[in-house]
Amino acid sequence: MDTLRALDPAHSQTVKELEAAGVRYVTASWVDILGRNRAKSHPVEYLPQLMAGFARYTPRGINGIGAMDPVEEEVTALPDLDTLTVLPWDKRFAWMAADMWSDRGEPFSLCPRSILKRQIAKAAEQGYQATLGIEPEFYVYRPENLSAEGFGELTATGAVEPSPAYDVETLYDVSAFLDDAVTTMKEIGLNAFAMGAEGGVNQFEIDFFYKDLLEMADRVTLFRLMMHQVAKKHGLAVSFMPKPFANLWGSGAHFNIGLYEHGKPEESVLRIGGSSVCGEDEWSKESKYFVGGLLKHARALTAITNPLVNSYKRLTPRLVDGSVSWAPIKIAYGPNNRSCMIRLPENRPAIEVRNPDASANVYLAGAFLLAAGLDGIANEIDPGPAMTELASERDEIPRLPRTLLEAIEAFEEDELTYDVFGEDFIKDYTNTKRDEWERDHLPVSDRERTDNLVYF
Repeated sequence: MDTLRALDPAHSQTVKELEAAGVRYVTASWVDILGRNRAKSHPVEYLPQLMAGFARYTPRGINGIGAMDPVEEEVTALPDLDTLTVLPWDKRFAWMAADMWSDRGEPFSLCPRSILKRQIAKAAEQGYQATLGIEPEFYVYRPENLSAEGFGELTATGAVEPSPAYDVETLYDVSAFLDDAVTTMKEIGLNAFAMGAEGGVNQFEIDFFYKDLLEMADRVTLFRLMMHQVAKKHGLAVSFMPKPFANLWGSGAHFNIGLYEHGKPEESVLRIGGSSVCGEDEWSKESKYFVGGLLKHARALTAITNPLVNSYKRLTPRLVDGSVSWAPIKIAYGPNNRSCMIRLPENRPAIEVRNPDASANVYLAGAFLLAAGLDGIANEIDPGPAMTELASERDEIPRLPRTLLEAIEAFEEDELTYDVFGEDFIKDYTNTKRDEWERDHLPVSDRERTDNLVYF
């Protein structure tokens, strides 16, 4: 069968090693715009052909972007052998991250991984390399208990008032699942250092150490797949939906971005001295410019970091019961100020971007955040004074978009968007997201009829 590249004889040795480990199938997984793994699986003996590029797809429409076209060009998956991972929950399968390659001899314009790699290369040309740490929050529930009112009971402890955040007994109630998840994470290259209950009933977070930006995007994509699979073993389900119910806390995924001199991962560009909770070090002028770039492009960034209609139901200052949501809504930064879009934490040489949610495609979000920050450095963008008060109550501070439509409009208007993503991606992405917003906005609800039908 035809391949894009010549077969490499060394890959036959990889086949033997995988077969000896009990692997029967290999998956070269590309990622769609929604961050889901997509691929076919192949008998392991076809790995040399897979590496040379013979698995072909028609991703548009299926990819979560654009409309399906029966005469569109095919793309070929080109896997990255460095990402090869035998799946701990089913050792018959090995997984690799793959790029989508066009028949025109270039990366497919809608390939998130290729978009990130292009931005990483631009950063390298400027003398930088980036790292990323992510704090994904998620809900755990029993599928049979799910209803329109909520997730139903998960733990024997039940709801803890006023919040289950950090509650040890709640954590222990689901320790069998979380322990399995943390153990499996280590086997796919993610080392967890903490796990705990979060602010919503049935909401949890697992924290793990940062990695190189591309490696983290690959691992988090596999992590999301892994969490669903491990949960099923325990009769549970996991959701990274930003705001599953109005009365519950939203699920964020704070992005902690580190920046280093290229080839010198020990030399932080952002923080002189690395990090210190005693305040012995200090943030560099480059860190402030990086923040300035993020703030300048904040409204456009939100179209990628908060990609769903549902995302904006999390980005509100308060929950339906009037309690503070902790979600950042203001385009501001502060030292340890969680009410701002950006926080400068005391204990690490990384800038924490707090508005992304757990549905964000890490490749796309990572590419845009890195580009925005480097634009700030290149143009020495002043972020202004740091915010030390509750930002949501300051009317003079501009706010993040209230809806996906607002975010998409800002995305289209920002010049940096075209440099990072290109016109083909922007056209299909904005059309798709505008359609999503209209599908949600146009239906007339029972609540609208109750409030207005007789009155008017």
